[in-house]
Amino acid sequence: MTADVSEQFVVGLVQMRCDEQTDTNLTRAAELIQQAVQQGAHVVCLPELFRTPYFCKEEDTRWFDLAEPIPGPTTDFLTRLARQERVVLVASVFERRLAGVYHNSAIVVDADGRLCGLYRKMHIPDDPLYYEKFYFTPGDTGYRVFATRYARVAVLICWDQWFPEAARIAALNGAELVCYPSAIGWHPREKAVHGADQYQAWQVVQRGHAVANGVYVAAVNRVGYEGPAPGLEFWGGSFVADPFGRLLAQAAHDREEVLTVACSRRLLEETRRHWPFLRDRRIDSYHPLLKRVLDDADV
Repeated sequence: MTADVSEQFVVGLVQMRCDEQTDTNLTRAAELIQQAVQQGAHVVCLPELFRTPYFCKEEDTRWFDLAEPIPGPTTDFLTRLARQERVVLVASVFERRLAGVYHNSAIVVDADGRLCGLYRKMHIPDDPLYYEKFYFTPGDTGYRVFATRYARVAVLICWDQWFPEAARIAALNGAELVCYPSAIGWHPREKAVHGADQYQAWQVVQRGHAVANGVYVAAVNRVGYEGPAPGLEFWGGSFVADPFGRLLAQAAHDREEVLTVACSRRLLEETRRHWPFLRDRRIDSYHPLLKRVLDDADV
């Protein structure tokens, strides 16, 4: 389907808690999506792995039972909902590709219920309580942009948000909006000393992607404490930044919330005219980026 072009589109962010009752999470997500639509949203994004608890806090093969194919039950539910509400949906799914191969993926469903496609998370972390390398095969879809009824949408997932190369490729591929479904939070023992700085760094780097690429950025996090101890306190704080890096809306840290923000195509155009970063790129000089590190001979 070609995009339904107008001067603006409205993005909706669903910040929600997630627990071990997968069907409850799905029902809660549907209710919050409908709330976003009632508030005028055209494109609605859910947090990372919204249908399940954040199981990557430990390494345990039992959690692989939560994975599902794409298309599958979650996809089928969301395509029906998108068609019913006439809304574009961005949702993260624990994908079972085949036995022993699992991905942290995101689907994009157009407003007519058509599955536009999927993106598989490229950058996979391995940190205390974020043992994602145990579960997820790195993505192989590349950095995709989906032409939906209302906007050209790129999806990058959580740890991807720290890598400027991913956001740049999305912009070069025509993205107007970059969505970052996320599941990120505080280690409780670190929050008092480092919590504010950690959240600020997370927000600032993504606002920087908005500025550097002249795009809207929507970061959608889950919220709430997920145990057992030490567990993680997901810091919420979902937000939307415009192409100038300005913070248009930000959710609370401690509760579920639905944000809706109007995004102006005119502002996209004007920002890139005055800050023509894409025009002035020296693509002939960036070959060192293809190296893991640079030795003296490479400089």
